Amino acid sequence: MAKALKPYCVRADGTAVPLDVHLMVQPVDELASAFAAAGADLVSFHPEASAHIDRTLQLIRGGGCQAGLVFNPATPLEVLEYVIDKVDLVLIMSVNPGFGGQNFIDSALRKVQNARKLIDATGRDIRLEVDGGIKAENIRSVADAGADTFVAGSAIFGKPDYKAVINAMRAELGRAAPACRVA
Repeated sequence: MAKALKPYCVRADGTAVPLDVHLMVQPVDELASAFAAAGADLVSFHPEASAHIDRTLQLIRGGGCQAGLVFNPATPLEVLEYVIDKVDLVLIMSVNPGFGGQNFIDSALRKVQNARKLIDATGRDIRLEVDGGIKAENIRSVADAGADTFVAGSAIFGKPDYKAVINAMRAELGRAAPACRVA
């Protein structure tokens, strides 16, 4: 029997930035609840990690968080059609999760396009995020495919001048589709 998790409240430390938690673990329900209690703003999970995706989304939202679904490169989007009314974020993984520095998988662009169509058909404000292999050289094509939020790790942190890399990415996004969020 699993030991109950006691959440640490990150908000008690004065953290004011939004906390976005990406869970690729099981048991997802127990951990999602713990992160919600700890002060997360958004909790996303992989459909493969939940026995009942709809129930997990309801649990996350019931904990006061926004909810998201994460799709690995080989995971089809079909489940999204049945729960899209309960998600605030769709995250497309453009690498196989596990470690940083991987190359972007080009077939993710087609998945981003398909997810964008599903999202747009709802008329809801659902973020479409892409994580993996994002860099200045490809961020514009990812944005043009329909993404509006981007995760870049080693493309930034593996360089000596973070600001220059971020500015290059922002410049590329400035030439992309207008729906992109540039922070």
